[in-house]
Amino acid sequence: MAGYTGIQGQISRNNRMSVLYLLAFPMLVLGGVYAFLYLTAGTEYEGADPAQVNEAFLSAAPVVVIVVMIWFLIAYAFQSRIIEATTGSHTLERKENMRVYNLVENLCISVGMTMPKIHVIEDQALNAFASGLSEKSYTVTLTRGIIDRLNDDELEGVIAHELMHIRNRDVRLLVITIIFVGIFSLVAQVLFRSMLYGGGRRNKKDNKGIIVALVIAAVAYFLALLFKFGLSRKREYMADAGAADMTKKPWALASALRKVSGNYEVKAVKGDDVKEMFFHNHPDSSSGFMSSLEGLFATHPPIEKRIRFLEQV
Repeated sequence: MAGYTGIQGQISRNNRMSVLYLLAFPMLVLGGVYAFLYLTAGTEYEGADPAQVNEAFLSAAPVVVIVVMIWFLIAYAFQSRIIEATTGSHTLERKENMRVYNLVENLCISVGMTMPKIHVIEDQALNAFASGLSEKSYTVTLTRGIIDRLNDDELEGVIAHELMHIRNRDVRLLVITIIFVGIFSLVAQVLFRSMLYGGGRRNKKDNKGIIVALVIAAVAYFLALLFKFGLSRKREYMADAGAADMTKKPWALASALRKVSGNYEVKAVKGDDVKEMFFHNHPDSSSGFMSSLEGLFATHPPIEKRIRFLEQV
């Protein structure tokens, strides 16, 4: 992994990626709709008529786009409330912990950024995450465990890592990917349950349509996941490097990662989407084929690799 590419370069890259995601996911949805219409248009004896498929697609496409966009805008608008409800976090008052406020404030002053809100999760696990879509909603959330068990240099490194996610606009990009991947996930779940519990009440053609739709939704979901996970792992390296540059203490962040290892699971948080935002979220190390498989579907690189990377910064 190369060193940090610079804040403006990373912001520009993430802005481009946000636009690409906003275009790519609806295109993937529309591609799935077209594939469904094509594969279900034929009969037992004849293949699909491309002209009829195209006509049906042109009629369905505007409705599909409108539904997806409404879903996206609702989720986009309420994401902060959803995250707070899912994690059980609450505001950490300045008078309650001046140490944390001083660390965040000093880091923000050093790079000229607006100070985000600070929230805390009352859990003894060691973890943190950044969230928000604008300066008004940007938030750094820390667990009680990570506040209590890291020294000032280590906690500063973790906070700097989360601030880099905000500065790089990773948080906005991640929210976009979570929302669109969630669409594919829900569609696949609905179709699977429909096939599982309603098959006896449908005719053969309807059952075929459900199966075809389920396969298409599953493939689209799988492709979206792979792309999202790869992007998520890369942004963690970038945030680590940016935090090391911000604090000038890469060793402190490496030390924090060592303490976090094996004690990062926040029991109060059940949703996988929110866990993807955490400072660390990777299965314990394993070997062989299972290690490669876990790595492919992990949102974060292994802690050992992140520490080695920081030692080279």
